[in-house]
Amino acid sequence: MEARCETVGKLILPIFRSLIAKELVTTHKLTQVEAAQKLGTTQAAISQYINSKRAIKTTEQLTNMLPTLQAMAKENAKQLATNEITAEEITLDFCKICSNICREPTGHSEDFTI
Repeated sequence: MEARCETVGKLILPIFRSLIAKELVTTHKLTQVEAAQKLGTTQAAISQYINSKRAIKTTEQLTNMLPTLQAMAKENAKQLATNEITAEEITLDFCKICSNICREPTGHSEDFTI
């Protein structure tokens, strides 16, 4: 049995990171290497996020959440680009997303719906 945070992490975290990566490169004009350093990942991962080779499988299932994810990613990218926060601090925002999604009382991933 998988915990809800694990399920959210597998489904939503990659999309959230992808949105941040795209925002860093397109809006804040960081190179892929700079974006990777800010997010604590590799340039190859950033390239895959930007070219929609990673984190796109569940996007259709998240249409109701996408505006919230996009807004949070935009704000986090701005803060990363201006060195107001670190990649580790983004975890706190992601935990907010997870806790908002996982308000169901049972805590079982099979009950998890997006």
